Amino acid sequence: MSAALTLATSEHAEKLLPLVAAFHAEAGIEQTDELRAQAILPLLDGIPHGAAYLIGPPRAPIGYIVVTFGWSVEFGGMDGFIDELFVRPGVRGRGIASEVMLTLPRALAGAGLQALHLEVDANDAGAQRIYTRAGFRMRDGYHLMTRHF
Repeated sequence: MSAALTLATSEHAEKLLPLVAAFHAEAGIEQTDELRAQAILPLLDGIPHGAAYLIGPPRAPIGYIVVTFGWSVEFGGMDGFIDELFVRPGVRGRGIASEVMLTLPRALAGAGLQALHLEVDANDAGAQRIYTRAGFRMRDGYHLMTRHF
């Protein structure tokens, strides 16, 4: 099975939105379909704040990844944050997420990204292994903190 990535555009919305809903249901993220669409559709229309990629064939994607972009003085320029990564349960365990986590950061670095961050559940050893193999490390003394509005 291929982990080929396709930059999602508005023509992919009908394929992407059900995947996002499935991830949110699995992760316990409560969000209306309307709010979910409001968050995803601007990415598909090309706003500069992030991008969504379909994993696998665009006609029948097996997952998606969303990366948002920011700026870091500490890291010397543009940085990114992996906001969501989802692979359909039926195709997990085949190395797809690992392949995505190895290839996408290289491509983003080639486009000028200086650092890529992510948040991982402290109890999800499997995800932590995938991210560690892809070169991600915990930052000693740092914790992600959030203020929601």
